[in-house]
Amino acid sequence: MVEMAQRLLLRRLLASVTPRRPPQSGQVSLTLGVLHSPPCRPGGSYTVTPSHTRALHTSRVCATTFNIQDGSDFQDRVVNSETPVVVDFHAQWCGPCKILGPRLEKMVAKQQGKVVMAKVDIDDHTDLAIEYEVSAVPTVLAMKNGDVVDKFVGIKDEEQLEAFLKKLIG
Repeated sequence: MVEMAQRLLLRRLLASVTPRRPPQSGQVSLTLGVLHSPPCRPGGSYTVTPSHTRALHTSRVCATTFNIQDGSDFQDRVVNSETPVVVDFHAQWCGPCKILGPRLEKMVAKQQGKVVMAKVDIDDHTDLAIEYEVSAVPTVLAMKNGDVVDKFVGIKDEEQLEAFLKKLIG
C-alpha cells in the first residue's frame, strides 16, 4: 500500500514538472529517476543524458556543508583545512539549532567556496564538544588555519551571520 502511494506521488511529481530546459543556477536535473547535481563552482558544466529529463528547483548548498563523522574526520576537514571553516555544534533535539542551521548553510553557500561549514552533532561527538568548550547549543566556531578565531552561542539573524562570515574570510 505504501509503495503504491509512493509510486503515485512520484508520477504526479513527474507529470507536474514542465518540459526540460537547460538547468539554471540552483537547479538540478532528474533523468529517469536519477538525480544529477550541478557543479559547485561558478561556470561549471552540466551533464544531461536522455531526452526524458525534467528540471527541478532546489536550494544550492553543494559541498560547502558537510557532517563530521568522527575525530579523525574533524582533524582532516576542519583543523587541517586551508579554507576557513564555520563549525556548527548542534543537536537534533535543539529547536534553535533547527532555525540557525539552514540559515547558516544558506549564508555559507552565498560565499561561493571562500568558507565551508562543518556540522557537529554534540550527542554523537561529545568529545569534540568538550574539547572546544561547547556548553550550550547552537554554538558556532569560526576556524582559520586550525585555530578558533571567533565564536557565538545562540541564534543570529542574516545580517549578523553575514558580518560573522566576512570577519572570518577577511
